[in-house]
Amino acid sequence: MRSLVQAARIKLLISFLICSLTGVAPALGREAIRKGDVAVVPLRGEVAPALLAFLRRAVKTAETSEASAIVFDMNTYGGRLDTAADIVNALNQTKIPTYTFINTNAGSAGAIIAIATQHIFMAPVSAIGAAAPILPTGEDLPATAKEKTISYWSALIRGSAIKNGHNPDIAEAFMNKDKEVKIGDRAIHPKGAVLTFNAQEATEKINGKPLLAEGVVDSIADLTKKAGLKGNIVTIEPTGFEQIAFWITALAPLLLLGGILGAYLEFKIPGATWPGVISALCFALFFLGHYLAGLAGWEVVGLFLLGMVLVMIEILFFAHSTIVFGVVGVFLMLASLLWTMIDRYPGQNFFPTGKMLAVPLLNMFIAIVGSFILIALLARYLPRTSLYRRFALMDSNPPGPSLAGVPRQFATALALTPGDHGTAVTVLRPSGKARFADRIIDVVTEGEFIAPQTSVTVIQTDGMRVVVKSAAQS
Repeated sequence: MRSLVQAARIKLLISFLICSLTGVAPALGREAIRKGDVAVVPLRGEVAPALLAFLRRAVKTAETSEASAIVFDMNTYGGRLDTAADIVNALNQTKIPTYTFINTNAGSAGAIIAIATQHIFMAPVSAIGAAAPILPTGEDLPATAKEKTISYWSALIRGSAIKNGHNPDIAEAFMNKDKEVKIGDRAIHPKGAVLTFNAQEATEKINGKPLLAEGVVDSIADLTKKAGLKGNIVTIEPTGFEQIAFWITALAPLLLLGGILGAYLEFKIPGATWPGVISALCFALFFLGHYLAGLAGWEVVGLFLLGMVLVMIEILFFAHSTIVFGVVGVFLMLASLLWTMIDRYPGQNFFPTGKMLAVPLLNMFIAIVGSFILIALLARYLPRTSLYRRFALMDSNPPGPSLAGVPRQFATALALTPGDHGTAVTVLRPSGKARFADRIIDVVTEGEFIAPQTSVTVIQTDGMRVVVKSAAQS
């Protein structure tokens, strides 16, 4: 009975930790944006993975709150192109108008991001362009790699420019020095160098249409006035937690692996609370990181906890009688973990596409396969360790005499051999107590769970260690 209470206590601890760590998340970084407001998102410094988590969350917050527009307050010399591509993907999925205010600089990756917004305004002294790919050291790419990279990114930036109403030739010239830009008979930019515009050049009108930027403005307030945006200006600021959100999401497979292994060891080693605590922390960090990265909400935590409750009901009350609760519970837990990693934007179909599922399925596959391999190794070698035996002998002692306290000469007389039959007195998960004749003895299974009052058969003895299995399987 005490072992059942202990198991329930551990599960409640896991639930409490998950709820505690994820329950505070809604208070982190949630701005009071009302319908019709103008959401301003600062985009400053290096374009790096940590910035992606913040921008993703900002875009989803603005859309969910039905803001009238999103304005990116940009001042960056650029950064990583792969991160810029993820940001471009997020911006090209927005359903509300997007603006970029180039507040001094939109260099390199910043220019690519600006092209992914529908409207561009520039400060009087500002510049945009020079998006040619280079190595992290600042050197040019090798010839073959450079040709392939420019070909790919030129296609990407052209497609983004066309979608958002910008001149695709100008966008490509930001990256490709061999691109000539002409409008009608007028040569805007010759071959030989990547294109860079200042504010006056970008706003020059040809045939009544500006080359790139719609106007020169002094501030965000000036931009909203010239663009005809009427709502209140609300700035979405990054939180400190968003600086670590990227690393948490990047470690998703390891966190899932740690959570699964911790839960397995909690049932495998009775009396040890640290596996349950580690499992709780891994799952809590998993959900919290994806929440801060803008990938998940509180509903996935509720789904996970519901699955956990069903699994607990199966183990504690219906062991070896039905598998319905356990199967449904495991399915809900896996579904919540997968759902958490899906990058879904407001307005998209509820059921994710293959592209949206690619990374989550890969993370889940890595975690599950890794868990199966490690669990198989643990199931084989863990019972042989002194740590396992120490905790196995600490399991609950039911009333009545036990072989553990009998003098050695009597223990020898009551020695068991493979094939002897007995009855489980406590739940074997996998260790516990079983009755043989008039003695209660510490026993252990090979990993299976056996309910109390189940007939068992001895399959191996090793000194004081007795290994049994269900008599029904004999």
